[in-house]
Amino acid sequence: MKYPESVTVKNIEAAFAGESMAYIKYMYFAKMCRAVGDEASAIAFESTATQEVQHAFGHLDLLYPKAEMTPVRCLEMAIEGETYEYTEMYPNFRHAAVEEGNHAAVAEMDEQIEESKEHAAYFQSILDKAAKRFAALARVEEKHANHYRAALAQITA
Repeated sequence: MKYPESVTVKNIEAAFAGESMAYIKYMYFAKMCRAVGDEASAIAFESTATQEVQHAFGHLDLLYPKAEMTPVRCLEMAIEGETYEYTEMYPNFRHAAVEEGNHAAVAEMDEQIEESKEHAAYFQSILDKAAKRFAALARVEEKHANHYRAALAQITA
């Protein structure tokens, strides 16, 4: 969507976050139920979680229309998100945990900072490889185009 200041966009983002959280939470609940032998409840949570993730995908279709998305754009957005996580989000969360003396949360935030750095670097490496492949392909295509131009020049001469 092109209107990030829009109330509707903010609502769709909040709905996406809620549906995504419900999916993870229900999968966690299913795991807890299964651990104590309650298979029926586990299945109910997993079934509902599947529906929640479909709702989240519907919201993403509105936020990121398929016609506007490319693999490059997806990678750029992933790098941006992971970079935000390790440069701003988790360091701020870590600071609050330190202030509160919550050592377990500090350790979790440190782990997340490192993983977010790894994720950003991984996505960047994929983007870099794609750029190299595209450059190589462009050179091959230029060679073919030049060949066709020469052939056409001979025919029309």
